[in-house]
Amino acid sequence: MKTQLSHQQSRFKKEESPVILILDNVSGEANIGSIFRLADAFGIEKIVFCGTFPNLSSNRLKRTARNTHEYVKFKVFEQTKEAVQNYENHGYTPFALEITAQSTAIETVDFKGSSKISLIVGNEANGIQEEILSLCKNVFHIEMFGNNSSMNVAQATAIALYEIRKSIGL
Repeated sequence: MKTQLSHQQSRFKKEESPVILILDNVSGEANIGSIFRLADAFGIEKIVFCGTFPNLSSNRLKRTARNTHEYVKFKVFEQTKEAVQNYENHGYTPFALEITAQSTAIETVDFKGSSKISLIVGNEANGIQEEILSLCKNVFHIEMFGNNSSMNVAQATAIALYEIRKSIGL
């Protein structure tokens, strides 16, 4: 019989990856809650909120995060540029998840050469600021096969984190 396992019964091993998430003005409470949950699921070192402080008392955020907002590490920077430069000075290579004329498909990106990664994701309506894109080693996108040219920031972050972890062999 195929019985669903509880959290306590799962065979997953807790492990931290050398990745931080930098959120460039991501403001949707459901998206932020989902990103907290993703950060926990993928063992992300921390979430860095830039420009928009998360409303941690939001019921929508709390329902979506399922308590992960209570223990996933996070930090807040007023300016995204300051955050990217700060973490780059601490050895993190900045990668941006954004569709641009020069972006490459995520499956072509080699993350192995970077011992620490900062993954930058952007605002739900405006994406990542142009100034921030210019600071990144690589700008990559997720191939799309329908009529739409973008997807929800939390869903895209999940795909990117999976691909990064798979690429670096964690």
